[in-house]
Amino acid sequence: MSSHGHQHGPGHAHGGDGHAGHAHGVSADADRRWLTIALALITGFMAIEVVIGVIARSLALISDAAHMLTDAVSIVLALIAMRLAARPARGGFTYGLKRAEILSAQANGLTLLLLGAWLAYEAVERLIDPPEVEGGLVLVTALAGIVVNVAAAWCISKANRSSLNVEGAYQHILNDLFAFIGTAVAGLVVLLTGFARADGIATLVVVALMFKAGYGLLRESARVFLEAAPAGVDPDALGDELAAQPSVVEVHDLHVWQITSGEPALSAHVLVEPGGDCHGVRRGLEDLLRRDHGITHSTLQVDHAPVPVFAGDLPDGRDLLSARDASHCAEAHGPVHRPTPHEH
Repeated sequence: MSSHGHQHGPGHAHGGDGHAGHAHGVSADADRRWLTIALALITGFMAIEVVIGVIARSLALISDAAHMLTDAVSIVLALIAMRLAARPARGGFTYGLKRAEILSAQANGLTLLLLGAWLAYEAVERLIDPPEVEGGLVLVTALAGIVVNVAAAWCISKANRSSLNVEGAYQHILNDLFAFIGTAVAGLVVLLTGFARADGIATLVVVALMFKAGYGLLRESARVFLEAAPAGVDPDALGDELAAQPSVVEVHDLHVWQITSGEPALSAHVLVEPGGDCHGVRRGLEDLLRRDHGITHSTLQVDHAPVPVFAGDLPDGRDLLSARDASHCAEAHGPVHRPTPHEH
């Protein structure tokens, strides 16, 4: 009985498509250009808003300016992460520094949560003891801020938002846009009614949006770091689908994860029926993964099953493949997938 092991690395999993699976219609240079334009808009207006917020004694304006500071930091982090991620793999970094983008996204989420907590504290204090607020000045500044943030959000929307890194910067800008809308409403209320607590209420609305966006970024970046399956991919269902392909007897040691956002990867050990075409099976499975699931980085170890599979071949009633599962590796790595009904 012969056994064939075929190691297929990520660099070969693209076939004739090369890295087409990663082309999202936006080049890295274009991403950097749009992010830089957004950064210039944000930092310019932020400096003006701080001065006006102090003059108008508006926490909503100052909170908007603080949020814009995090916007600027998030864009700077995104630009740095893009530079790092573009470096080729070398030395101990076999994937390069692609996950620098995920670190940036995690930092963006954390800053949203921390800044939101500080603004919530300040807003509650203002609700208890509201200061006089220049409603007209707040309204005009907020309307100008809406225009600036719409322009900045449009710039970032032109970049590749499938990157969690770019999406983090976009969420910062989008939340700031909502914040300015709330501040404009608060300014109008103060101007028309003199109800100064509207400023603090608008700030709390902004805080709620910041918490929602920050939690989302931390959750998604944590999934990448913990090497969870990409959103929308069910590893058990995928394993069953692979095991159901012609000549495949078993699929085990199946792992699906993300190298970075938008770059899913998969590895698995596939057993092919004795006499089956290992190379043909491997190519078929790679085509299925690429075509139906968008997984272009696949590492498949393909071997012939040692013997035909017949239940009850052993005295204790086990089939031969079950008997060799325990000796395949020191620790089991997930469920075993077979064409016949099986436990997960």
